[in-house]
Amino acid sequence: MSAETAVKTGTVVSINLSERKTVRKTPGERGTLVLDRGFEGDAHAGDWHRQVSLLAIESIDKMRAAGLEVGAGDFAENITTQGIDLLAMPIGTRLRVGPTLLEVSQIGKVCHTKCAIYYQAGDCVMPREGIFAVVREAGEVNTGDKVEVASLGDGTCDRTPEEAIREFEEAKAAEEAARDRSGDEGE
Repeated sequence: MSAETAVKTGTVVSINLSERKTVRKTPGERGTLVLDRGFEGDAHAGDWHRQVSLLAIESIDKMRAAGLEVGAGDFAENITTQGIDLLAMPIGTRLRVGPTLLEVSQIGKVCHTKCAIYYQAGDCVMPREGIFAVVREAGEVNTGDKVEVASLGDGTCDRTPEEAIREFEEAKAAEEAARDRSGDEGE
């Protein structure tokens, strides 16, 4: 689906925070976004381009359908959404989340160290379907808040390093090539 025809509104299902990286986040009902930092008290907050992570409950449902008992926060996402097509939003898209404003800074990520979910299921949805953002306007975010596109991006964000984009594109191309090879072997 293109950004022009994508679902551009949704809701916040869960706010998920943790004091440490590489662990599942604890689901909650609210969190405070700090300007150009991320969620107050969250390990991923900081002066970088992946201050806040978002994942759709629809993506989590795919893993549930694969037999996993997972829920909001289990993929270390900060905001679990419902109803909005996150993957259709180009880098630079500005999302109004409750009273705050986020700017999409990265789509997907390279998974350098496989997480517990990967080892449990042989797959993890966050690297392919999670998105990351920087905080442009601070405030408190609550479950039930509306998530809506304020403006579509042009594919750039001033906080996203070129090497992050290049690394993700190379990893994605390698995954597609591996899938193509495995499909060829099955014929």
